[in-house]
Amino acid sequence: MNERQRLGALEAMLFAHAEPIEAGRLAEAMYLDEAEAERLLGALQQRYDESESGLQLLRFDDARWQLTTRPFYGEVVKRVLDTRRNAPLSPAALEVLAVIAYNQPVSRGFIEQVRGVDSSSTVANLLEKGLIEEAGRLDLPGRPVAFRVTDTFLRVFGLGSLHDLPPLHDGEPAEPPAQLAMEQMV
Repeated sequence: MNERQRLGALEAMLFAHAEPIEAGRLAEAMYLDEAEAERLLGALQQRYDESESGLQLLRFDDARWQLTTRPFYGEVVKRVLDTRRNAPLSPAALEVLAVIAYNQPVSRGFIEQVRGVDSSSTVANLLEKGLIEEAGRLDLPGRPVAFRVTDTFLRVFGLGSLHDLPPLHDGEPAEPPAQLAMEQMV
């Protein structure tokens, strides 16, 4: 296969897979080493960006890649698919997502302490939508379940990683989840 055919093969696999996939799996399928697959993926990503394509290639922190539509074209894609409209996220759901994204992994108790109200139904709704997931148990009394955002959350909000979250305070870069919280995980 020449370079154009390898790029086409990667594009076809990414399209068919639809979910984030490891560069290593793509490399295996094409009988390439992982470094070459990463190089080709970067070239494909650059091609989409330079041509202002309706598609974009997202690279997640853990060397997984996904072919997606650009958020800018979201409305026209929704119209052509004529899908059932999902109810927009409520302000409460957005608050809970923000608490989790900026502080993960967190317990439901932490979320409720920050918000000052019961958040159990909102957390259940976000779990059902696949925007958050359980992330084990915290090493705290009662061993509460911890929650974190999912790849679906990143895709819905057009983020490649949590590092792309807007800063909490002007001038300060957004910090990913604290290492201390990770140390509390068992």
